[in-house]
Parts: sequence; structure tokens; C-alpha cells
Amino acid sequence: MSKHSQASYQVALRDFHRARQQAVMQQLLARFRGDGAVLLPFDDIKQKLRPTGEMIKHGIQEIPLDKIVGSVARYEDFTRDFLPKRDIDEERWAGVRAAVNDMVGIAPIDVYQVGDAYFVQDGNHRVSIARRLNSKTITAYVIEVKTRVPFAADDDPNEIICKAHYADFLEKSNLDKLRPDVDLQMTFCGQYQIFLEQIEAEFSTLASGQDLPDGTDNWDQAVVSWYDQTYLPIIHIIRELGVLHRFPDRTEADMYLLLSERRAELEEDLGWQVDMETGVSGLITAHKEPRSRIERVVQSISPLPADEPAAGLWRQQQLARRRYHHLFKYILIPLDGTDENWHVFDNFLQASFFDQDHILGLHVVRDKSTLDSEYVRQMHGRFIDGIESVGLQGEFAVEVGSNPVQVVNKRAAWVDVVVVRGTRPPGDQPLAQASPELKLLVQQCPRPIQVRPDGSQSDYGRAILAYDGSPKADEALFIATYLTSRWPMSLTVVTVETAHTNVTAMEQARHYLTEHGLTDVNYVLRKGPIADMVLDTAASYDCNFLFMGGFSFRSLRQLTLGSSAERILLEFPDPMLICR
Repeated sequence: MSKHSQASYQVALRDFHRARQQAVMQQLLARFRGDGAVLLPFDDIKQKLRPTGEMIKHGIQEIPLDKIVGSVARYEDFTRDFLPKRDIDEERWAGVRAAVNDMVGIAPIDVYQVGDAYFVQDGNHRVSIARRLNSKTITAYVIEVKTRVPFAADDDPNEIICKAHYADFLEKSNLDKLRPDVDLQMTFCGQYQIFLEQIEAEFSTLASGQDLPDGTDNWDQAVVSWYDQTYLPIIHIIRELGVLHRFPDRTEADMYLLLSERRAELEEDLGWQVDMETGVSGLITAHKEPRSRIERVVQSISPLPADEPAAGLWRQQQLARRRYHHLFKYILIPLDGTDENWHVFDNFLQASFFDQDHILGLHVVRDKSTLDSEYVRQMHGRFIDGIESVGLQGEFAVEVGSNPVQVVNKRAAWVDVVVVRGTRPPGDQPLAQASPELKLLVQQCPRPIQVRPDGSQSDYGRAILAYDGSPKADEALFIATYLTSRWPMSLTVVTVETAHTNVTAMEQARHYLTEHGLTDVNYVLRKGPIADMVLDTAASYDCNFLFMGGFSFRSLRQLTLGSSAERILLEFPDPMLICR
């Protein structure tokens, strides 16, 4: 060895000892933190991610050194940063380092590529030296190994475990071959069995409907059916509603899994079936701003909570679910067992625009001991007889609660509309107001409410929409457009000019209705007290169904005098739909 080479070798030896010290310190810190500063074994990772058998030779490339995360055979000899872990490597390591110092250069290494990560087949010491020299890249012969699940250089051990479970799921389901763009990666690593159970249920359903022999094709058919008809519709809703923005650390598959589990819990809790699409509502929570001091004062003297659901959320959810032709599939009817309530129930069932709807009856009891009473069983029987008499399906649930309205509001999140009885106060009562229970329901119910006054019956043939351009009125416009388009119903739109409402609001309604193909509509612009004008217009056009936006109780004046919407609610004699 020349004098120059001998000097370079001694420098290299000193550098090796420094590298060994750093490796020891790195390993100690890794143990203290509980992470693993280790190289990944190529064969183990490859098998976990399930190789497809496809290998691509890319030839010589410059690859990033920080993307080299493992080795084929020497993953125990170096740390994750390719610092040497064994003293026996001293001569080999120093020889390579000295060659670099003597400008001999480093030959290309050989690597396998998996995803965006690389594993050294030959050249571990060269990678170690290049890292010591703070190089950014290294020349390598690259062979890409395709796996069923993609791999990333920054995947931590937990992510690798999750991907291994995902690869097992793909191996069993073959979903990635049937739907090449699929991505069902989860952070709930061990839960892919739930997906497989759902696919097996789909397979059983398909097999029971036709005489199918056992075979892979039948399984593939079940996999595709589950993915296309069960999984993807839910993911579409999750995307449309921006659910992942509220859960940035979760994946779409995570959300689907949460809904699957939540659905089972809900069905047990509610006592009726809940579809997966409806369950998405539980993942949406409206942003709540801190209440002002005056609102807190009002809240302290008011029996009604000040918080209310965001306007427009129901419509957003329905559109995301693509329920363009069946907005009111699940209808909740609270039943208290009184003759007046049964009369409302019976009259409602005579409506002519049911469309394979599902009626959900709810009775709230105060004492758990009455859950299985003869009285409750009789109510259940009468409910079933009523819906079956008109060819509908439904379910009856009983829940214990001290406040029936709170129970209804809680359950309303899992239906499409709530039908309740409205009572009129005596005609000579001063400052007549709606009952506190109905106020609470209107204020807090997250779904549209159909209020049916005692004894009212209607064919819904002549509807009126009270429209002022507000967000809640927009919800009423949306539903009025839907029902008028689907059923034989005339529509009158009334707008009352005020300091905040003018002819522009009516033009907005006209544009929306015309855009949806409704041109035979009466438009009425009035001036005067809002309630008087709406009620007078309804009487002039002999309207027997009313659409209007909901009302809230945010001021002291409304707490004492009510509102225009409340007066309409009290005095309109026919069914009305109050929308949020």
C-alpha cells in the first residue's frame, strides 16, 4: 500500500470509529424512545406486502440515499442511517472509505425497489460511506418488485403491519385485481376481517338467490357487488360531505369501518334498522361559535336550549347520498297513545304520495318497568296494523326517557322527516304561543318536521311556500320543488316585502323553480305583517299544505311575543312542513 493510500486508510479507520460511536448512541436513543433505528429486511417486507410476481428492470439510476430503508442480507449490520453496528466490519468499511479518499470512486450498487423505497442487494458499505459523505444520491442498478400493497420509504413499523394486514385482505378477496384503482388502506390494522365478513354475507345472499355452483367467479361477483353497491356509495357520501377534513388522521376505509360498527350499535340502541348511508350523519357535527353574553342571559331564563342545527345540513346530506328521487324514505312518528295522536297517525297514513316509505313509530315511557307492559304491546299492535293496512313497512320502538322531545330529536338524526301533532290554543287566549315541546322540537330537530294540526286532513293538492330568501327558506324551497315535481300538486310562492326581504327573494325562487322545470307556479308579492300576508294568501288560493323555514328563539321579544313563523304554525289549519 502506498504512503498516500496508507494515510487515507488511517483517516478512514478513524472515521469508522466515529461512525461506530454514533451507531451505538443512535441505538441507545432508539431503545429509550421505544422506536427502532433498524434496517428493514427485504424478504420479510416483500412477503408481507404480497408480491405480484412482476419485476421490472430499470437499469442504472440515481436514487435518493434517504429512500434506502433496508437490505437483502445485511439488515442487521447497519442502523437505519447505515451506520456500522459491528466492529468486524472495520477493515471492509475503512477500505471502501479509503478508496473514495484516493479518488478511486464507488461502483454502482444493486437495489430492489418496492414502492418508493429501496433495499440494498449489493453495496451496503458503499451506501454507508455515501451517507457519511452527506451525499444526496447514489448510482444504482434498480429492479422494481411489484407488490399488492404500495410501500413508502417513511412507513413506520405500525404502518408496515397495517399494510401487511391489507395485503392479506387483498390476497383473500382479490379486490385489487377486480378493481385495480381500489384503496382500502386503514389505520385500524386488524379489522379487515369485518370487510371479509360483509363480502361473505353478500356471497351468501347471491348464492341463495340463484342455483350457483361453488367457484371463484361467484366469489368475485360477491366482492364486486360489495365494493360497488355497498362500500363505494358510502365513500361517495364521505367525500361529498368532507368528513375526512374533520378526521385528518383517518382514511376513507377507517370511516367506513366506523360506520359499520356504529350501525350495529345504533340498531341495538334505537330498536330499528339503520342503513349505512344514514349513519354518515353521525360523523357530521356543526361548528359552534361561542355564545354571546346576551344569548347566555336568554338561555338562563328560557326553557329552550339556544343551540340549533346548522341550516342546510340536511339537504347537503341528502344530495351527497344521491337521494334525488326518495328524500323521505324513513319517517319518524312519535306516538303518545292518546286518541288525538292516533287520529293524526291515521290521517297521515291516508296521504297519497307514499313511495315505499318506511314508517318508524316511537313511544317514550318514563319508567323502565313499563317497557313490556300490555299497554305498550297494544300500541305496537295498533301501529303495525295501521301501516300494513296501507301497504307500508315499519318498525316500532320504545325508549325510556324523562323528556320525550329530547328522545325524538336524538333519533331524528337517523331518519328523513319527523311527523308530529300540532295543537291549537283556545281562540280567546292572549299572546298565544306554541307549546314548549313543539318549540323545542322545531328549534333543535335536525330533520324537516311535518306538523299536523288536530283533526286536519289533506290531499296535499294545493301547496303554498312562504319564501324570504333565508337559508331555512331555501330548504323549504328545495323540498317544495321535489314534491311538486313528483306529485300532482299546485304551488303558490308568497314573499312578503320587509326591510330585509324584497322582490329579489321572489326572483330567486322563480329562477330555482324554473331551472327545475316548474313553470306553472303562482307568485305573490305582498306588503304588510308577515303572518297576516302568508295566511291571507293561503286562504285566497285555498292552499291545504304549507312549506316554510323553521324559526328560532334568539331574542327576548320572541320569548314573550313569539314570531311570525310561530303564529303561522298556530293558525294554519292544514299540514305544514317546517324546514331547516
